[in-house]
Amino acid sequence: MDQSEIIFEEKSGVGFITLNRPDVLNALSTNMCLQIDQKLQTWESEPSIKAVIIKGSGEKAFCAGGDARSIVAQGPDNNITAREFFAAEYSMNARIFHFPKPYIALLDGITMGGGVGVSVHGSHRIVTEKSLFAMPEASIGLFPDVGSSYFLSRFPGSMGLYLGLTGARLRGADILYTGVGTAYINSEKLDDFVDTLVNEKTASHDDVDKVIARFAEDPGEAQIDEYRDLIDAAFSENTIEDILEHLRDIDHDWAKQTLAVLKKMSPMSLKVIVEQLSRGKKLEFDDCMLMEYRIASALSSYDSDFYEGVRAVLIDKDHNPKWLPETLDQITQEMVLAHFDVPANGDLLL
Repeated sequence: MDQSEIIFEEKSGVGFITLNRPDVLNALSTNMCLQIDQKLQTWESEPSIKAVIIKGSGEKAFCAGGDARSIVAQGPDNNITAREFFAAEYSMNARIFHFPKPYIALLDGITMGGGVGVSVHGSHRIVTEKSLFAMPEASIGLFPDVGSSYFLSRFPGSMGLYLGLTGARLRGADILYTGVGTAYINSEKLDDFVDTLVNEKTASHDDVDKVIARFAEDPGEAQIDEYRDLIDAAFSENTIEDILEHLRDIDHDWAKQTLAVLKKMSPMSLKVIVEQLSRGKKLEFDDCMLMEYRIASALSSYDSDFYEGVRAVLIDKDHNPKWLPETLDQITQEMVLAHFDVPANGDLLL
C-alpha cells in the first residue's frame, strides 16, 4: 500500500489527486500543497490530461484543513515554517483558481479550512450526504483564509460574513445554497460517477456537466434559508460591535445562539475578519491571496491568539482559550490594520 501523504494517478486522460492522511482527516502539510501546485502546473500543459479529480482517503473527511499543530510548532520567534506553509498553500489555491481544465472535487466528508481551499476554486464541487462545510478559523484565533476574502465576500447577501465570523457548519442543500457546492450526488454513486467520467473520456467542462446531470439529485430545501433575512440584516452592519448589538435586538433563538458563538471567538480575529472581507469585495482573486498572506504572516509573527487557539482547541483540547486582548473594546483600529501591512521580511507570495 502506498503510504505517501498524497497520491497522484492518471487514468484515461483524467488526473487523480488523493489526499492520503486519513488519521488526521487529510489535513494539508506544506509538502502536500507544493506537490499539488507542481502537479497541476504539469497537468495544465499536458494535452493528454483533460480533467482532474481530487478526493480524500478514509471514511470521514475530504480535508479538514491545514495541519495547524505543525504550523505553530516553532512559535512566533521563528515563524518561517508558518510563512512557508501559507505561501505554499495560497500559491496552490491560486493555481486551482486559474486552472483551465475541469477540476472536480468530491466533498464526501468533512470539508473545512484548507479543504475548502483545495475545492471551492475549482470548476465542479460535488456535495454528498456526508459533506460538512465550515470555516471555523476564528475559534483558533486565525481568520478564514485560502481565498475566503474572495469567495465569502461574494456569497449572497451577508452569508459570507456570517459564515466567516461564526464558523457555522453547513450540510447538503445548505452547501449548494451558498455556492460552495455545484451539485449533489449520493455518496454510494460516486464510484460510478468517477468511472463514467473516466470511461467516457471527459474532454471539456460541458462533458463533465452532462455526466453530473445523470447522477445529480435534489438534496431538498436549504435549512439556512429560514434564517436568511435575519442573517442579511444583522451581518450587513459595518462593524462587529454593530453586528452584536443588532443580534441583541433580535428576539429569536437563532440570534441568541449566534451571539453565544461569537462571544467564544477571538476578539482580534473578529475584528480582522470584518476588515478582511470588506476589502475582499473590492479585490481580484490574486490580490485577495496576497492580502491573506500578509494577515497570516502577521498573526504568526507575534504571540497572537492563533497560538493560543491552536493550543486550546487542537493540542491541550481544554477548549478554554485565553484571548488577548480579552474584549473588543481593548482593540484599536491601528492594531487591526497592522495585520494588513507588508511583512517585515517581505512577501514570500508573489
